[in-house]
Amino acid sequence: MPREQIESQSIFRGAVFEVVRDRLREENGFEIVREIVRHSGGAGCLPLFDDGRIALVKQYRHPARRELLEIPAGKIESGETPMACAMRELEQEIGFRAGRIEALAEFYSTPGFCEERLYVYLATDLQPVEQNLDHDEFVEVVYLPFTEAVMMAERGEFEDSKTIIALLLAARRFCQN
Repeated sequence: MPREQIESQSIFRGAVFEVVRDRLREENGFEIVREIVRHSGGAGCLPLFDDGRIALVKQYRHPARRELLEIPAGKIESGETPMACAMRELEQEIGFRAGRIEALAEFYSTPGFCEERLYVYLATDLQPVEQNLDHDEFVEVVYLPFTEAVMMAERGEFEDSKTIIALLLAARRFCQN
């Protein structure tokens, strides 16, 4: 049920997200306060090569305090579609352009406190282009057999949700065909 918003106050604005504090009135008249992270969203894709391999990026993620293996992905820029973002990140991070890209899923990353919506795609018919990392990006491209990566996801060896979702949904798609 929709709540009546009484007030919204920005309490932090950074380069990647904003935090707001909203005061709401419930249907029963009680007032509640919710802090929300506002984020433009992100998109990424699972690059699947003709030989059955995939490419992931290994990069340091400070909140996790370690390197994680992830699909190439990034923040959706102003005026950019999720698919355009995913294709841009594919080229920037691993140096490939997709001839075909299919939507796998769209979902909230953490809807309890964050507006960020993520979009994941399957990228195929891959052609090499020049890798063009952002100035603050340091990634290692890791190639794995698709079937091995799916088994790793099933065993809980990945910690990144968008990567797990992309792998398991792509595997399901291939099992149905």
